[in-house]
Amino acid sequence: MPKDVRELDDLDHRIVEALRAEGRLANNALAEKVGVAASTCLVRLRSLIDRGVIAGFHAEVDPAWFGRPIQAMIAVRLRADARGSINEFSDRLAAMPEVLNVYFLAGADDFHVHVAARDSEDLRAFVVDKLSAAPEVALTETNLIFQHKRGQLAD
Repeated sequence: MPKDVRELDDLDHRIVEALRAEGRLANNALAEKVGVAASTCLVRLRSLIDRGVIAGFHAEVDPAWFGRPIQAMIAVRLRADARGSINEFSDRLAAMPEVLNVYFLAGADDFHVHVAARDSEDLRAFVVDKLSAAPEVALTETNLIFQHKRGQLAD
């Protein structure tokens, strides 16, 4: 579980902010950007990783470059008798090649599933043949994504 945000000092916040803006910064460049020695920066960065503040590093890939230019967010509601298989269902979803992200939710919908498809027929086939056909699924609602912008975490 995340700890109290007050356990992060100003330097921790500056490191996280710099990495959110440019995740590929080398330690020397990061240290210079936040105004500390490289050795201090490395110790702090390792601490942020060890504590789970920084959960990982990744490359954000455009699915269109892999032949999947159509993106959608699909709301999924499970049948009432399927509530016991939530973990298994979400694991199966995450393993599907069309699926980019799976969000387990509180509220009317149980999941939002972010998918990328080759075209509208590919998206339809995913929703009808893979998602809606799953015995746990009671309802799906598909919304096309026209554009995505990443927000910034603010204090």
